[in-house]
Amino acid sequence: MGYAVVLGEALIDLLEAHADGELIYRQAIGGAPLNVAVAATRLGGEVQYVGSLSNDVLGDRLAAFLREARVGLGGVKRVPVSTTLAVTTFVGAEPTFTFYGEPPSYALLEPEDLDQKAVMDADVLYAGSICLLREPFRSAAREAWQTSGPIKVFDPNVRPTLLPDAKSISNLRDLVEEFFATADLVKLSSADAAVLYDGAEPAAAAEQIRELGAKAVVVTCGSKGAYIATKDGAEMLPAPAVAAIDATGAGDSVMGALVRRLLADGLPADLAGWHRNVRFALAVAGLVCERQGGATAMPTNDELVARWGALI
Repeated sequence: MGYAVVLGEALIDLLEAHADGELIYRQAIGGAPLNVAVAATRLGGEVQYVGSLSNDVLGDRLAAFLREARVGLGGVKRVPVSTTLAVTTFVGAEPTFTFYGEPPSYALLEPEDLDQKAVMDADVLYAGSICLLREPFRSAAREAWQTSGPIKVFDPNVRPTLLPDAKSISNLRDLVEEFFATADLVKLSSADAAVLYDGAEPAAAAEQIRELGAKAVVVTCGSKGAYIATKDGAEMLPAPAVAAIDATGAGDSVMGALVRRLLADGLPADLAGWHRNVRFALAVAGLVCERQGGATAMPTNDELVARWGALI
């Protein structure tokens, strides 16, 4: 088994909570790509994280967390700006993110910072999320994506608070479709699909993304499960029933679980293979939703077996 390169942001989440009758904000390690890296590693995969981290105390905490999670840090660039904060509020278990910090500490990786051999030799390459909205990270991601060899997986991870108008949404759609066109897997949420494609349902969005060139598309639909579309057909796969308390990072855990399976087995040959992988990923996400969300919620294989038994 080889390794994955996960390219993207790491930041600090400030999660809305209540303590002793007061509204507080709980500090947590965050960033969708960081969550993906941690999820895949805890499930037994080898991951190299590539991104920029602040050299302040919060950046040190991010680096320490990744190190303790056994995520490789060889591709990390430390930068002299304040760590970006994502203030997270909730409606039920669903989070909304508002970002603070300029310039964003997570978006300062430049193309020349990339270890091209490490990217080329990887078995899986992940890109996506909010880091693509800013330069120089966008150029670095584009350069990495041109590398031949790795299985390429992409998640747009749309954040409406960063898209103030129709023009910004159109620009994002154009950008992510560059990556969709050559992706082996695109994973997005039903909310992402609705923003990118004017309210489109998962099936319609998935078909449009496949027509662009993506080999497989997985659209997560919260407690309903996930829609899978491949050249062999499509199906809706139900999620296991859980008592969700916090959905933060659940979508990222789906991607992390899929990365882990791609590392172990390569690209599935047919829809049945994707069914097995997504079933596993939904079990991972279900367990994440039963915990306080974020990177610390990502489970191990032993925890999955303890919770779901034969389900996985």
